[in-house]
Amino acid sequence: MPELPEVETVRRGLAPAMERAVFLAVQAHREDLRWPLPENFARRLVGASVEALRRRAKYLLADLSSGEVLIMHLGMSGSFRVLNGVAENTPGEFHLARSRAFAHDHVVFRMSSGATVTFNDPRRFGFMLLVPGAELATHPLMRIGPEPLDRAFTAARLAKACAGKSTSLKAALLDQKIVAGLGNIYVCEALNRFSTSSASTIARAAAARPAAAPASCGASRRTAAPRSFVPCARTEKFRCAACLMHSTDRQPNNSRGRHEL
Repeated sequence: MPELPEVETVRRGLAPAMERAVFLAVQAHREDLRWPLPENFARRLVGASVEALRRRAKYLLADLSSGEVLIMHLGMSGSFRVLNGVAENTPGEFHLARSRAFAHDHVVFRMSSGATVTFNDPRRFGFMLLVPGAELATHPLMRIGPEPLDRAFTAARLAKACAGKSTSLKAALLDQKIVAGLGNIYVCEALNRFSTSSASTIARAAAARPAAAPASCGASRRTAAPRSFVPCARTEKFRCAACLMHSTDRQPNNSRGRHEL
């Protein structure tokens, strides 16, 4: 399932086609994905403009001029295609061609920007919801923890959130109420980077003395930090496994063997 970095890459690819553009037409080729599409889905979108396209954890959030928010989730196999006229745009350097089976093109947006945005999902595990903007913060899907890219997300905050828990370290990091957006891939990379077993309990990790950070990350030792979560000094580049995705420039640059933003 796409995790935070992949969803952010998709957001940046969709933004030029959707932000500040109006929905001219919406086609829903089937009424059910993981969950049924909202009532009058197409009618509620047509004529509305996308004021901003954001990401929260693994969710894409389109703030609409109508006051509603379109929540989109890629699920296991979901992807977007962007067409400008007859030419297909690759959404950024990290585009990976996906399914061309038109039978799985479930939702199509025709935007005033001239782009046609098609959501394709063979497994139909993705979804789209419309919620009032004023209710977004209390929506069940948004009852999640802080973003790992947020500067307020520190080792001390993580230790406090995990205090008293007896679960494994891996399970704690996968808990979206502790930190939002991480999945199996990046949690395993973080644990491997620090030579920490996924079976280690969060209590043991918090009690351990902080280890020296990898020299390549430029991180510093801090006595308040749990062993597996030494905060990274704010370097120009970002290594998600080494510093749990703290960044200054946040530009995706996935290289072999590591992930930098």
